[in-house]
Amino acid sequence: MTHTLPNGTRVDDTFAEAFGMWGARAIITAETAEWASAAAQTVTGFATSIIGCRVEAGVEADLAATATPDGRPGVSVLFFTVRQEDLRDRLVERIGQCVLTTATTACYDGLPDASERLNIGGPLRYFGDGYQISKQLAGRRYWRIPVMEGEFVVEEHFGAQRAVGGGNLLLMAGDAATTRRAAEAAVAAMRTVPKVITSFTRGIVRSGSQVGSRYRFLRASTNSAFCPTLRGVAPNSQVPEGVGSVLEIVLDGLDLAAVTEGMRRGLRAAAANGATHISAGNYGGRLGQFQVRLHSLLEETA
Repeated sequence: MTHTLPNGTRVDDTFAEAFGMWGARAIITAETAEWASAAAQTVTGFATSIIGCRVEAGVEADLAATATPDGRPGVSVLFFTVRQEDLRDRLVERIGQCVLTTATTACYDGLPDASERLNIGGPLRYFGDGYQISKQLAGRRYWRIPVMEGEFVVEEHFGAQRAVGGGNLLLMAGDAATTRRAAEAAVAAMRTVPKVITSFTRGIVRSGSQVGSRYRFLRASTNSAFCPTLRGVAPNSQVPEGVGSVLEIVLDGLDLAAVTEGMRRGLRAAAANGATHISAGNYGGRLGQFQVRLHSLLEETA
């Protein structure tokens, strides 16, 4: 069953199947917005999917100097893993290799009210080779690590909280260019929602996957049901006639409400920018415990 919008876009009566994760937020600052952005882009590299990257990460928002702990331009970055201990390891690795190494940067916890605390600056302080010093302000400890440029400041503990991964939309149109425009508009709309990221390149994934494979060594494989070139071959094809291209957008968020609102804004933007059909990926409840129904997103508030 589908619902047809006034402009003709058809929205399937289905749900996006999301699952539980752990999330953290890092605030990266620098002398200029350009350096902060460069550090954020580096620290979120190779972090599209936990299928092969061990972490999903992305830029949440650019921050004005008035919104950062040290009064400098900044970027907020979100990280997501399935297990809490993995989140700690990925933060230590990435902040140490990608932020500490970037000129003029500092790094702070963006979830100070989270009850779960991860020791991130503690392990990183050893790079100071005994010359590092700590400083405590308002009950929060920071480490000053000497580097050749000057010093790197990093907060000792970062908050971690339960989060949601795998919110998604499948966007379809008659040709690749139209589908791409619809997807770009959807991502732009989603980026207006705090607490969410779209971890794939420019927020869009061309190679949506299904759980499992006919090859036993693979955890996931191409989503054959939504591959237009397999419409006459795959027995489970769900590609409508007239659709020549499908793109997926995957959202992670610090809570279900944020993921749901991101999907709502993205769906409406895609429909307004050329998507002829909109669906979502689910696996009958086998993957995750959260179900975001597309028809509920058509209501005024999600």
